[in-house]
Amino acid sequence: MATAINKAQCFVCNKEKNTYSCRGCSNEFCFTHLTEHRQKIETQLEEIINDHDQFQQTIIQQKQNPLDSSLIQQINQWEANSIHQIQQTAEEYRKTLMNLTQKSIDDVEKKFIELSQKLKEIRQENEFNENDLKHFQLKLTQITKELLTPPSISIEGDSQEFIKKISVLSSFEEIQIKKNKFQQFAITVVGGNGYGHQLNQLNFPNGIFIDNDKSVYIADCVNHRIVKWKLNSDKGQIIVDGNGNTGLNRPTDIVFDKENNSFIISDSTNKRVILYFDKNQINQQILISNIKCFGLTIDKNGFIYVSDYENHEVRRWKQGDKKGELVAGGNGKGKRLNQLNVPSYIFIDADCSLYISDCGNHRVMKWIKNAKEGTIVAGGNGQGNSRKQLSVPRGVIVDHLGQIYVADRGNHRVMRWCEGDEEGGIVVGGNGQGNQSNQLNLPSGLSFDDEENLYVVDQLNHRIQKYEKILN
Repeated sequence: MATAINKAQCFVCNKEKNTYSCRGCSNEFCFTHLTEHRQKIETQLEEIINDHDQFQQTIIQQKQNPLDSSLIQQINQWEANSIHQIQQTAEEYRKTLMNLTQKSIDDVEKKFIELSQKLKEIRQENEFNENDLKHFQLKLTQITKELLTPPSISIEGDSQEFIKKISVLSSFEEIQIKKNKFQQFAITVVGGNGYGHQLNQLNFPNGIFIDNDKSVYIADCVNHRIVKWKLNSDKGQIIVDGNGNTGLNRPTDIVFDKENNSFIISDSTNKRVILYFDKNQINQQILISNIKCFGLTIDKNGFIYVSDYENHEVRRWKQGDKKGELVAGGNGKGKRLNQLNVPSYIFIDADCSLYISDCGNHRVMKWIKNAKEGTIVAGGNGQGNSRKQLSVPRGVIVDHLGQIYVADRGNHRVMRWCEGDEEGGIVVGGNGQGNQSNQLNLPSGLSFDDEENLYVVDQLNHRIQKYEKILN
Protein backbone atom coordinates (compact mmCIF):
# COMPACT_ATOMS: atom_id res chain seq x y z
CA MET A 1 0.00 0.00 0.00
CA ALA A 2 1.30 3.45 -0.97
CA THR A 3 1.03 6.47 1.30
CA ALA A 4 0.97 10.18 0.29
CA ILE A 5 3.59 12.56 1.60
CA ASN A 6 4.72 16.13 0.81
CA LYS A 7 5.99 17.02 -2.66
CA ALA A 8 9.02 15.08 -3.73
CA GLN A 9 10.74 13.89 -6.89
CA CYS A 10 8.93 11.03 -8.71
CA PHE A 11 11.06 7.91 -9.20
CA VAL A 12 9.91 7.64 -12.84
CA CYS A 13 9.46 11.20 -14.24
CA ASN A 14 11.89 12.94 -11.80
CA LYS A 15 9.43 15.84 -11.33
CA GLU A 16 8.52 17.56 -8.11
CA LYS A 17 4.93 16.40 -7.45
CA ASN A 18 2.73 15.06 -4.79
CA THR A 19 4.16 11.58 -4.46
CA TYR A 20 3.22 8.30 -2.91
CA SER A 21 5.62 5.89 -1.29
CA CYS A 22 5.59 2.18 -2.23
CA ARG A 23 6.31 0.06 0.82
CA GLY A 24 7.45 -2.82 -1.42
CA CYS A 25 10.29 -1.06 -3.23
CA SER A 26 10.47 2.12 -0.99
CA ASN A 27 10.42 4.40 -4.03
CA GLU A 28 8.34 7.67 -4.55
CA PHE A 29 5.85 7.83 -7.40
CA CYS A 30 3.49 10.50 -8.69
CA PHE A 31 -0.11 9.42 -9.01
CA THR A 32 0.16 8.59 -12.72
CA HIS A 33 3.30 6.50 -12.38
CA LEU A 34 2.09 4.92 -9.16
CA THR A 35 -0.83 3.53 -11.18
CA GLU A 36 1.56 2.14 -13.79
CA HIS A 37 3.73 0.67 -11.07
CA ARG A 38 0.74 -1.11 -9.53
CA GLN A 39 -0.30 -2.46 -12.90
CA LYS A 40 3.19 -3.88 -13.42
CA ILE A 41 3.08 -5.59 -10.02
CA GLU A 42 -0.36 -7.01 -10.76
CA THR A 43 0.95 -8.36 -14.09
CA GLN A 44 3.83 -10.13 -12.31
CA LEU A 45 1.33 -11.61 -9.85
CA GLU A 46 -0.75 -12.95 -12.75
CA GLU A 47 2.36 -14.59 -14.23
CA ILE A 48 3.15 -16.26 -10.91
CA ILE A 49 -0.45 -17.49 -10.61
CA ASN A 50 -0.28 -18.80 -14.17
CA ASP A 51 3.00 -20.65 -13.43
CA HIS A 52 1.39 -22.05 -10.29
CA ASP A 53 -1.60 -23.32 -12.25
CA GLN A 54 0.64 -24.89 -14.90
CA PHE A 55 2.74 -26.69 -12.24
CA GLN A 56 -0.45 -27.94 -10.59
CA GLN A 57 -1.57 -29.32 -13.94
CA THR A 58 1.82 -31.02 -14.41
CA ILE A 59 1.46 -32.76 -11.04
CA ILE A 60 -2.01 -33.99 -12.04
CA GLN A 61 -0.68 -35.28 -15.35
CA GLN A 62 2.26 -37.05 -13.68
CA LYS A 63 -0.10 -38.74 -11.23
CA GLN A 64 -2.43 -39.79 -14.05
CA ASN A 65 0.41 -40.96 -16.36
CA PRO A 66 3.33 -42.23 -14.25
CA LEU A 67 4.62 -44.36 -17.17
CA ASP A 68 5.78 -41.18 -18.87
CA SER A 69 8.76 -41.19 -16.50
CA SER A 70 12.07 -41.63 -18.35
CA LEU A 71 13.17 -44.32 -15.86
CA ILE A 72 9.94 -46.25 -16.47
CA GLN A 73 10.62 -45.92 -20.17
CA GLN A 74 14.05 -47.46 -19.65
CA ILE A 75 12.43 -50.35 -17.80
CA ASN A 76 9.92 -50.74 -20.61
CA GLN A 77 12.75 -50.84 -23.13
CA TRP A 78 14.58 -53.47 -21.05
CA GLU A 79 11.37 -55.50 -20.91
CA ALA A 80 10.90 -55.31 -24.68
CA ASN A 81 14.51 -56.31 -25.34
CA SER A 82 14.30 -59.18 -22.86
CA ILE A 83 11.06 -60.49 -24.36
CA HIS A 84 12.65 -60.36 -27.82
CA GLN A 85 15.67 -62.27 -26.57
CA ILE A 86 13.47 -64.88 -24.86
CA GLN A 87 11.39 -65.29 -28.01
CA GLN A 88 14.52 -65.79 -30.10
CA THR A 89 15.90 -68.36 -27.64
CA ALA A 90 12.58 -70.18 -27.43
CA GLU A 91 12.37 -70.41 -31.22
CA GLU A 92 15.95 -71.70 -31.38
CA TYR A 93 15.25 -74.48 -28.88
CA ARG A 94 11.93 -75.36 -30.51
CA LYS A 95 13.92 -76.06 -33.66
CA THR A 96 16.51 -78.01 -31.66
CA LEU A 97 13.79 -80.11 -30.03
CA MET A 98 12.07 -80.77 -33.36
CA ASN A 99 15.39 -81.75 -34.96
CA LEU A 100 16.20 -84.16 -32.09
CA THR A 101 12.76 -85.76 -32.34
CA GLN A 102 12.94 -86.02 -36.12
CA LYS A 103 16.44 -87.52 -35.96
CA SER A 104 15.19 -90.17 -33.53
CA ILE A 105 12.33 -91.08 -35.87
CA ASP A 106 14.64 -91.08 -38.91
CA ASP A 107 17.06 -93.44 -37.17
CA VAL A 108 14.25 -95.85 -36.28
CA GLU A 109 12.95 -95.65 -39.86
CA LYS A 110 16.43 -96.40 -41.23
CA LYS A 111 16.71 -99.50 -39.03
CA PHE A 112 13.22 -100.57 -40.12
CA ILE A 113 14.10 -100.22 -43.81
CA GLU A 114 17.25 -102.28 -43.32
CA LEU A 115 15.25 -104.98 -41.51
CA SER A 116 12.62 -104.97 -44.26
CA GLN A 117 15.31 -105.43 -46.91
CA LYS A 118 16.78 -108.41 -45.08
CA LEU A 119 13.35 -109.99 -44.64
CA LYS A 120 12.70 -109.54 -48.34
CA GLU A 121 16.03 -111.14 -49.25
CA ILE A 122 15.62 -114.28 -47.12
CA ARG A 123 12.06 -114.70 -48.34
CA GLN A 124 13.13 -114.53 -51.97
CA GLU A 125 16.03 -116.90 -51.38
CA ASN A 126 13.90 -119.18 -49.16
CA GLU A 127 16.89 -119.44 -46.79
CA PHE A 128 15.72 -119.14 -43.21
CA ASN A 129 15.09 -121.20 -40.11
CA GLU A 130 13.63 -120.83 -36.59
CA ASN A 131 16.72 -118.98 -35.28
CA ASP A 132 16.47 -116.45 -38.12
CA LEU A 133 12.82 -115.86 -37.30
CA LYS A 134 13.59 -115.33 -33.61
CA HIS A 135 16.35 -112.87 -34.55
CA PHE A 136 14.04 -110.86 -36.83
CA GLN A 137 11.25 -110.87 -34.26
CA LEU A 138 13.68 -109.57 -31.61
CA LYS A 139 14.95 -106.82 -33.93
CA LEU A 140 11.40 -105.77 -34.76
CA THR A 141 10.53 -105.65 -31.05
CA GLN A 142 13.61 -103.51 -30.36
CA ILE A 143 12.79 -101.09 -33.18
CA THR A 144 9.17 -100.83 -32.00
CA LYS A 145 10.37 -100.06 -28.48
CA GLU A 146 12.73 -97.36 -29.79
CA LEU A 147 9.86 -95.70 -31.66
CA LEU A 148 7.44 -95.86 -28.72
CA THR A 149 10.12 -94.89 -26.17
CA PRO A 150 11.93 -91.87 -27.65
CA PRO A 151 15.26 -90.69 -26.20
CA SER A 152 15.10 -88.80 -22.92
CA ILE A 153 14.79 -85.08 -23.56
CA SER A 154 14.46 -82.49 -20.82
CA ILE A 155 14.58 -78.74 -20.35
CA GLU A 156 17.14 -77.37 -17.90
CA GLY A 157 16.83 -73.87 -16.45
CA ASP A 158 19.62 -71.77 -14.98
CA SER A 159 18.21 -70.55 -11.66
CA GLN A 160 21.12 -68.17 -11.13
CA GLU A 161 19.95 -65.79 -13.87
CA PHE A 162 17.12 -63.27 -13.48
CA ILE A 163 16.06 -64.04 -17.04
CA LYS A 164 16.45 -67.79 -16.96
CA LYS A 165 18.53 -69.34 -19.69
CA ILE A 166 17.39 -72.72 -20.90
CA SER A 167 18.98 -75.46 -22.93
CA VAL A 168 17.83 -78.75 -24.38
CA LEU A 169 19.46 -81.82 -22.87
CA SER A 170 19.03 -85.13 -24.63
CA SER A 171 20.35 -88.63 -24.06
CA PHE A 172 20.13 -88.98 -27.84
CA GLU A 173 23.42 -87.13 -28.21
CA GLU A 174 26.52 -88.09 -26.24
CA ILE A 175 28.28 -85.18 -24.59
CA GLN A 176 31.99 -85.50 -25.12
CA ILE A 177 33.96 -84.30 -22.08
CA LYS A 178 37.44 -83.08 -22.80
CA LYS A 179 39.98 -85.27 -21.06
CA ASN A 180 43.67 -84.68 -20.64
CA LYS A 181 45.95 -87.16 -22.36
CA PHE A 182 49.39 -88.14 -21.12
CA GLN A 183 52.51 -89.66 -22.62
CA GLN A 184 52.50 -93.38 -21.91
CA PHE A 185 56.26 -93.59 -21.37
CA ALA A 186 57.20 -91.84 -18.14
CA ILE A 187 60.26 -89.85 -17.15
CA THR A 188 61.82 -90.88 -13.84
CA VAL A 189 62.28 -87.65 -11.89
CA VAL A 190 63.17 -89.10 -8.48
CA GLY A 191 65.00 -92.30 -7.53
CA GLY A 192 65.00 -95.25 -9.88
CA ASN A 193 68.32 -96.51 -8.50
CA GLY A 194 66.94 -99.43 -6.50
CA TYR A 195 65.87 -99.27 -2.88
CA GLY A 196 68.27 -97.86 -0.32
CA HIS A 197 69.09 -94.93 1.91
CA GLN A 198 71.58 -93.07 -0.30
CA LEU A 199 70.61 -89.58 -1.49
CA ASN A 200 69.88 -90.90 -4.99
CA GLN A 201 67.63 -93.67 -3.65
CA LEU A 202 64.21 -94.15 -2.07
CA ASN A 203 62.75 -96.96 0.00
CA PHE A 204 59.00 -97.56 -0.40
CA PRO A 205 57.97 -93.92 -1.04
CA ASN A 206 54.36 -92.91 -0.37
CA GLY A 207 52.85 -89.42 -0.60
CA ILE A 208 54.33 -86.51 -2.60
CA PHE A 209 53.96 -82.77 -2.98
CA ILE A 210 55.03 -80.73 -6.07
CA ASP A 211 55.85 -77.05 -5.54
CA ASN A 212 55.73 -74.27 -8.13
CA ASP A 213 59.34 -74.73 -9.25
CA LYS A 214 58.61 -78.45 -9.80
CA SER A 215 60.65 -79.58 -6.83
CA VAL A 216 59.28 -82.86 -5.50
CA TYR A 217 58.86 -83.52 -1.77
CA ILE A 218 58.54 -87.22 -0.92
CA ALA A 219 57.44 -89.13 2.17
CA ASP A 220 60.27 -91.69 1.92
CA CYS A 221 58.52 -94.14 4.19
CA VAL A 222 60.97 -96.94 5.09
CA ASN A 223 63.88 -94.48 5.18
CA HIS A 224 61.88 -92.51 7.81
CA ARG A 225 62.49 -89.17 6.14
CA ILE A 226 61.14 -86.39 3.94
CA VAL A 227 63.38 -85.67 0.95
CA LYS A 228 63.32 -82.88 -1.59
CA TRP A 229 64.44 -83.37 -5.18
CA LYS A 230 64.90 -80.23 -7.22
CA LEU A 231 64.04 -80.19 -10.91
CA ASN A 232 66.55 -82.18 -13.01
CA SER A 233 68.56 -83.16 -9.93
CA ASP A 234 70.21 -86.61 -9.66
CA LYS A 235 69.90 -86.77 -5.88
CA GLY A 236 67.73 -85.48 -3.08
CA GLN A 237 68.13 -83.36 0.02
CA ILE A 238 66.92 -84.60 3.42
CA ILE A 239 64.41 -82.13 4.88
CA VAL A 240 63.21 -84.12 7.91
CA ASP A 241 64.80 -87.37 9.10
CA GLY A 242 64.22 -90.10 11.66
CA ASN A 243 67.07 -89.25 13.99
CA GLY A 244 66.50 -88.36 17.67
CA ASN A 245 63.42 -88.52 19.82
CA THR A 246 61.47 -86.22 17.53
CA GLY A 247 62.38 -88.12 14.36
CA LEU A 248 59.97 -89.58 11.84
CA ASN A 249 58.88 -93.20 11.78
CA ARG A 250 57.37 -94.37 8.49
CA PRO A 251 55.88 -91.10 7.18
CA THR A 252 53.09 -91.73 4.69
CA ASP A 253 51.97 -88.35 3.35
CA ILE A 254 52.93 -84.67 3.08
CA VAL A 255 50.99 -81.51 2.18
CA PHE A 256 51.94 -77.82 2.09
CA ASP A 257 50.19 -75.25 4.27
CA LYS A 258 50.33 -71.98 2.31
CA GLU A 259 48.94 -69.89 5.17
CA ASN A 260 51.76 -70.86 7.54
CA ASN A 261 54.39 -71.54 4.86
CA SER A 262 54.99 -74.97 6.35
CA PHE A 263 54.68 -78.69 5.65
CA ILE A 264 52.25 -81.03 7.36
CA ILE A 265 53.48 -84.60 7.67
CA SER A 266 51.66 -87.83 8.50
CA ASP A 267 54.09 -89.53 10.91
CA SER A 268 52.32 -92.86 10.81
CA THR A 269 54.08 -95.22 13.22
CA ASN A 270 54.58 -92.42 15.74
CA LYS A 271 50.78 -91.96 15.58
CA ARG A 272 50.92 -88.21 15.08
CA VAL A 273 50.69 -85.38 12.56
CA ILE A 274 53.45 -82.77 12.68
CA LEU A 275 53.90 -79.26 11.33
CA TYR A 276 57.37 -78.61 9.91
CA PHE A 277 58.86 -75.17 9.19
CA ASP A 278 61.70 -75.47 6.70
CA LYS A 279 63.29 -72.13 7.63
CA ASN A 280 62.68 -71.66 11.33
CA GLN A 281 64.68 -72.33 14.46
CA ILE A 282 61.68 -74.05 16.02
CA ASN A 283 61.13 -76.14 12.93
CA GLN A 284 58.78 -78.85 14.20
CA GLN A 285 55.47 -78.87 16.09
CA ILE A 286 53.11 -81.72 16.93
CA LEU A 287 49.60 -80.88 15.67
CA ILE A 288 47.73 -84.11 16.37
CA SER A 289 48.66 -87.00 18.67
CA ASN A 290 47.45 -90.57 19.16
CA ILE A 291 46.05 -91.11 15.68
CA LYS A 292 46.80 -93.91 13.20
CA CYS A 293 47.18 -91.37 10.43
CA PHE A 294 47.77 -92.10 6.76
CA GLY A 295 46.46 -89.55 4.24
CA LEU A 296 46.40 -85.76 4.60
CA THR A 297 44.81 -82.85 2.83
CA ILE A 298 44.09 -79.19 3.64
CA ASP A 299 41.18 -77.04 2.46
CA LYS A 300 41.01 -73.38 1.41
CA ASN A 301 40.12 -72.35 4.98
CA GLY A 302 43.17 -73.98 6.54
CA PHE A 303 41.36 -77.00 8.00
CA ILE A 304 43.46 -80.17 8.04
CA TYR A 305 41.86 -83.50 7.17
CA VAL A 306 43.43 -86.76 8.37
CA SER A 307 42.44 -90.35 7.51
CA ASP A 308 42.57 -92.73 10.49
CA TYR A 309 43.01 -96.26 9.14
CA GLU A 310 42.58 -97.85 12.56
CA ASN A 311 39.23 -96.22 13.36
CA HIS A 312 38.10 -96.22 9.71
CA GLU A 313 37.26 -92.51 9.65
CA VAL A 314 38.39 -89.07 8.52
CA ARG A 315 38.53 -86.11 10.90
CA ARG A 316 38.93 -82.38 10.32
CA TRP A 317 41.18 -80.28 12.51
CA LYS A 318 41.95 -76.61 12.94
CA GLN A 319 45.36 -75.83 14.38
CA GLY A 320 45.01 -75.72 18.15
CA ASP A 321 42.04 -78.09 18.27
CA LYS A 322 42.23 -80.76 20.97
CA LYS A 323 39.86 -83.08 19.18
CA GLY A 324 39.07 -83.23 15.51
CA GLU A 325 35.57 -83.17 14.02
CA LEU A 326 34.35 -86.37 12.39
CA VAL A 327 33.58 -85.74 8.70
CA ALA A 328 33.47 -89.24 7.16
CA GLY A 329 33.07 -92.79 8.40
CA GLY A 330 33.30 -93.35 12.13
CA ASN A 331 30.59 -96.02 12.08
CA GLY A 332 32.89 -98.98 12.37
CA LYS A 333 34.64 -100.98 9.68
CA GLY A 334 32.28 -101.85 6.85
CA LYS A 335 31.08 -101.22 3.31
CA ARG A 336 27.84 -99.31 3.91
CA LEU A 337 27.72 -95.76 2.56
CA ASN A 338 28.30 -94.36 6.06
CA GLN A 339 31.30 -96.63 6.67
CA LEU A 340 34.91 -96.95 5.55
CA ASN A 341 37.40 -99.80 5.52
CA VAL A 342 41.04 -98.75 6.00
CA PRO A 343 40.90 -95.28 4.36
CA SER A 344 44.24 -94.18 2.92
CA TYR A 345 44.80 -91.12 0.72
CA ILE A 346 42.30 -88.24 0.67
CA PHE A 347 41.64 -85.13 -1.45
CA ILE A 348 39.53 -82.00 -0.84
CA ASP A 349 38.08 -79.87 -3.67
CA ALA A 350 37.11 -76.18 -3.78
CA ASP A 351 33.58 -76.99 -2.54
CA CYS A 352 35.04 -78.84 0.48
CA SER A 353 33.83 -82.16 -0.89
CA LEU A 354 36.10 -84.92 0.37
CA TYR A 355 37.36 -87.79 -1.79
CA ILE A 356 38.55 -90.87 0.13
CA SER A 357 40.47 -93.84 -1.19
CA ASP A 358 38.52 -96.52 0.68
CA CYS A 359 41.26 -99.07 0.35
CA GLY A 360 39.70 -102.15 1.98
CA ASN A 361 36.44 -101.68 0.06
CA HIS A 362 38.25 -101.23 -3.27
CA ARG A 363 36.42 -97.99 -4.02
CA VAL A 364 36.67 -94.20 -3.85
CA MET A 365 34.05 -92.36 -1.81
CA LYS A 366 32.92 -88.75 -2.09
CA TRP A 367 31.56 -87.05 1.02
CA ILE A 368 30.12 -83.60 0.41
CA LYS A 369 30.40 -81.07 3.23
CA ASN A 370 28.30 -82.00 6.31
CA ALA A 371 27.06 -85.24 4.71
CA LYS A 372 26.09 -88.20 6.90
CA GLU A 373 27.16 -90.69 4.25
CA GLY A 374 29.20 -90.78 1.08
CA THR A 375 28.63 -91.79 -2.53
CA ILE A 376 30.75 -94.22 -4.56
CA VAL A 377 32.49 -92.37 -7.39
CA ALA A 378 34.99 -95.06 -8.49
CA GLY A 379 35.05 -98.83 -8.11
CA GLY A 380 32.75 -100.37 -5.53
CA ASN A 381 32.21 -103.55 -7.57
CA GLY A 382 34.51 -105.78 -5.58
CA GLN A 383 38.23 -106.30 -6.04
CA GLY A 384 39.22 -106.97 -9.65
CA ASN A 385 40.89 -105.68 -12.79
CA SER A 386 37.93 -104.79 -15.00
CA ARG A 387 37.27 -101.15 -15.76
CA LYS A 388 34.43 -101.22 -13.24
CA GLN A 389 36.74 -102.37 -10.46
CA LEU A 390 39.71 -101.31 -8.38
CA SER A 391 42.21 -103.30 -6.36
CA VAL A 392 43.44 -101.78 -3.08
CA PRO A 393 43.35 -98.15 -4.34
CA ARG A 394 45.73 -95.60 -2.86
CA GLY A 395 46.38 -92.08 -4.25
CA VAL A 396 43.36 -90.01 -5.29
CA ILE A 397 43.33 -86.53 -6.86
CA VAL A 398 40.73 -84.53 -8.82
CA ASP A 399 41.54 -82.23 -11.74
CA HIS A 400 39.91 -78.88 -12.57
CA LEU A 401 37.27 -80.66 -14.69
CA GLY A 402 36.15 -82.74 -11.71
CA GLN A 403 37.66 -85.96 -13.10
CA ILE A 404 38.92 -88.39 -10.47
CA TYR A 405 42.35 -90.03 -10.76
CA VAL A 406 43.02 -93.15 -8.69
CA ALA A 407 46.24 -95.10 -8.11
CA ASP A 408 44.86 -98.60 -8.72
CA ARG A 409 47.62 -100.19 -6.69
CA GLY A 410 46.89 -103.90 -7.12
CA ASN A 411 46.40 -103.52 -10.88
CA HIS A 412 49.58 -101.45 -11.38
CA ARG A 413 47.79 -98.65 -13.20
CA VAL A 414 46.23 -95.20 -12.76
CA MET A 415 42.52 -94.97 -13.52
CA ARG A 416 40.34 -91.96 -14.29
CA TRP A 417 36.64 -91.84 -13.45
CA CYS A 418 34.04 -89.18 -14.19
CA GLU A 419 31.47 -88.98 -11.40
CA GLY A 420 28.36 -90.92 -12.40
CA ASP A 421 30.17 -93.22 -14.87
CA GLU A 422 29.82 -96.98 -14.43
CA GLU A 423 33.43 -97.61 -15.38
CA GLY A 424 36.74 -95.78 -15.53
CA GLY A 425 39.52 -95.58 -18.08
CA ILE A 426 43.20 -96.40 -17.84
CA VAL A 427 45.29 -93.22 -17.86
CA VAL A 428 48.82 -94.66 -17.51
CA GLY A 429 50.25 -98.06 -16.67
CA GLY A 430 48.11 -101.14 -17.05
CA ASN A 431 50.88 -102.95 -18.93
CA GLY A 432 51.56 -105.47 -16.22
CA GLN A 433 53.75 -105.30 -13.14
CA GLY A 434 57.27 -104.17 -14.06
CA ASN A 435 59.94 -101.49 -14.12
CA GLN A 436 59.81 -100.36 -17.74
CA SER A 437 58.92 -96.74 -18.49
CA ASN A 438 55.37 -97.75 -19.46
CA GLN A 439 54.90 -99.96 -16.39
CA LEU A 440 54.20 -99.46 -12.70
CA ASN A 441 54.71 -101.62 -9.64
CA LEU A 442 52.27 -100.85 -6.81
CA PRO A 443 51.53 -97.15 -7.56
CA SER A 444 50.83 -95.09 -4.45
CA GLY A 445 50.68 -91.26 -4.21
CA LEU A 446 49.52 -89.02 -7.06
CA SER A 447 49.98 -85.32 -7.82
CA PHE A 448 49.81 -82.73 -10.62
CA ASP A 449 52.26 -79.91 -11.19
CA ASP A 450 51.18 -76.43 -12.31
CA GLU A 451 51.25 -77.55 -15.97
CA GLU A 452 48.95 -80.51 -15.28
CA ASN A 453 51.67 -83.11 -15.77
CA LEU A 454 50.90 -86.25 -13.75
CA TYR A 455 53.31 -87.57 -11.09
CA VAL A 456 52.97 -91.14 -9.79
CA VAL A 457 54.76 -92.68 -6.82
CA ASP A 458 55.94 -96.03 -8.25
CA GLN A 459 56.40 -97.58 -4.84
CA LEU A 460 57.95 -100.99 -5.42
CA ASN A 461 60.24 -99.54 -8.11
CA HIS A 462 61.31 -96.92 -5.52
CA ARG A 463 60.90 -94.03 -7.94
CA ILE A 464 58.64 -91.11 -8.93
CA GLN A 465 57.37 -91.17 -12.51
CA LYS A 466 56.33 -88.08 -14.43
CA TYR A 467 53.83 -88.47 -17.27
CA GLU A 468 53.83 -85.35 -19.42
CA LYS A 469 50.51 -83.92 -20.55
CA ILE A 470 50.00 -84.08 -24.31
CA LEU A 471 49.17 -80.60 -25.58
CA ASN A 472 46.15 -80.45 -27.87
